[in-house]
Amino acid sequence: MEDLNGESSLPVREQVPAVAMEDPPVVPSQTAPAGISADEIALYDRQIRLWGVQAQEKIRSASILLITLSALSNEIAKNLVLAGISTLTILDSAIVTEADLGAQFFLSQADVGRNRAEAAAPQIRKLNPRVKVVVDTTPEAEVKSDYYSQFDVVIAIDLAPMRLGLINTMTRFYRKRFYAAGLHGMYGFIFSDLIEHDYLVEREKGNRPTTLGQETRSRSVVNVSQKKENGKNIELVTKREEYATWILCSDGARLPEEFLKSRRRLKAVTPILSCFRALWAFLDMNNGRFPSPSIREDIASFTLLATAKHKALGLPEETMKSEVLRKFLGGLNTEISPVAAVLGGQLAQDVINVLGARQQPIQNTVIFDGDTMESPMFVLHPDGEELGTELLATSNVNMDNGLVMNGAPLPVVPGVPVDSTVIA
Repeated sequence: MEDLNGESSLPVREQVPAVAMEDPPVVPSQTAPAGISADEIALYDRQIRLWGVQAQEKIRSASILLITLSALSNEIAKNLVLAGISTLTILDSAIVTEADLGAQFFLSQADVGRNRAEAAAPQIRKLNPRVKVVVDTTPEAEVKSDYYSQFDVVIAIDLAPMRLGLINTMTRFYRKRFYAAGLHGMYGFIFSDLIEHDYLVEREKGNRPTTLGQETRSRSVVNVSQKKENGKNIELVTKREEYATWILCSDGARLPEEFLKSRRRLKAVTPILSCFRALWAFLDMNNGRFPSPSIREDIASFTLLATAKHKALGLPEETMKSEVLRKFLGGLNTEISPVAAVLGGQLAQDVINVLGARQQPIQNTVIFDGDTMESPMFVLHPDGEELGTELLATSNVNMDNGLVMNGAPLPVVPGVPVDSTVIA
């Protein structure tokens, strides 16, 4: 499978989660820097040998916010805590129900009726006592905008699309990395807005020199250096990925022109991408209510939306089959543990890669298709819009006039705390 820049996108079964990786090749022992102890070097030995002690130092100082505790969140929390981050804050005001017990392995029957985050926290702490796990039972809609300023990464799970847009706007203002993800039956998605992210690629020097400049619309080479290692010439290439926001990418962004010219590539695009866009539109149109597969009007409305989204993406009509729509609708609000494990492992691994700045990150949408057991990455950016930090200059929030992103108004959602925050 290829991403929309023509680069390889591995099926999920080939991708390695943060805590389940094969032993990497042995490298010379590294001396611990002043901030990391010898005990930690021993504890995190496998991952340090993979991405280096400097990357581990960055990981161990990271503070991460996880909004909503679900089956998908369980997997993300597990992987991040085992990787050795500094602090994991879980924001969730919900109460444990019987339905939570089906796929959330941090909960038990005795937890029914308790706050979901408070019930799970002791089990999460046991995974790695070195990691501080903080529970916040404040309803997500009631937190103030500056709440997000204290975290390095904000991960929002299973929230309504309007809420994702609002949170992403706040993380943009405070220059914080943002992830959104959701899971419905056999299907799931990941979205990332890292604003502007530099990462290092180490590779053996080839015959063709690497030049500075733009590689794709969102990726550029910003620095190239060399070193000698084990008799080989190693090239150190620093690349930069630039991002746009959830509001701009989740609906209006098209597939790149060069991709649209290839019918082979278009036929390979999973129709689940169109289904998710249709779901987000339906939720916005119906005040957060999910379409019901037992209500004829909902089926008709969702089908029209999915067909329109499919066409807007330029995808072949024949790849949107009625069977796909039925299976997608039938899985809404359903958690399946193996799917959560795959998608949660992939998101957590990307967070770790980003914190360590060592590998190419998600850019910017991943769709997990349980029918094919693949999770292709789609680079979706709006036409004619600036990316990265340039987008910040034209993005603003004004609570008097509603939420505005790049000149496009977004209605204020009921429950959003009204303050005087202005992003400019």
